[in-house]
Amino acid sequence: MRLLLIEDDATLGEGLRDYLRAEGHQVEWAQSLAGADAYRGEAFDAVLVDWQLPDGSGRDWIAGCRTRGDATPMLMITARDRLDDRIVGLDSGADDYLVKPFAPEELAARLRVVGRRHAGSGQAVMQVGEVQIDLHARAVQREGQRVELTAREWTVLEALTLRAGRIVDKGDLEQLVFGGHGEVASNALEVHVSSLRRKLGRSLIETVRGLGYRIDTRAPDGTRSDTRAPDGTRSDTRAPDGARSDTREP
Repeated sequence: MRLLLIEDDATLGEGLRDYLRAEGHQVEWAQSLAGADAYRGEAFDAVLVDWQLPDGSGRDWIAGCRTRGDATPMLMITARDRLDDRIVGLDSGADDYLVKPFAPEELAARLRVVGRRHAGSGQAVMQVGEVQIDLHARAVQREGQRVELTAREWTVLEALTLRAGRIVDKGDLEQLVFGGHGEVASNALEVHVSSLRRKLGRSLIETVRGLGYRIDTRAPDGTRSDTRAPDGTRSDTRAPDGARSDTREP
């Protein structure tokens, strides 16, 4: 996941950034709201926001994002532990509320839950045709056999899986995969998508011409594929428009 962390405490911010990066996430860290605004318009899988920041309120910042129509999942991280503070924070638009001090493992777990909820599924494992994608274990199987992916390939697959059934704009996907760091070849995203198709099957990732990419959660006969929890329970998902777009290699 590509994450934006807005936290002014240098020790906490550095610790969370390093932990989340070690977990395989891309993390941009801003120590003020002005710093966070530098990323406005960029694509993130989730935002972590402290309530009290040097130049304003993280709660008000979240409310402003929601007013502008920004639906990015947002978690408030704060030392405010009173019930009325939690209610105000959640009512302002936060998807979750985590009180300091907290274990980074709990934050990572909450990020997984928020990501799945935002994707429209409460389950950690998605079955699309012959491919099983485990977002928790960061593992992929095809016809019951584990498939090894590179870090970039996983990032592409994860970003699309969290938005399964929806078209992801190519520019947004490039930001989620590569962030704003370093020079990236113009065809880098297409190379990773092609590699995923070779490993997992050409039908898994659609190219929606002129728009972007999508994991279509329907089986070839038009029925819905499953998302499964580790205990085998299921919840169905369907592409929002109900129609299949043409696909082709990038």
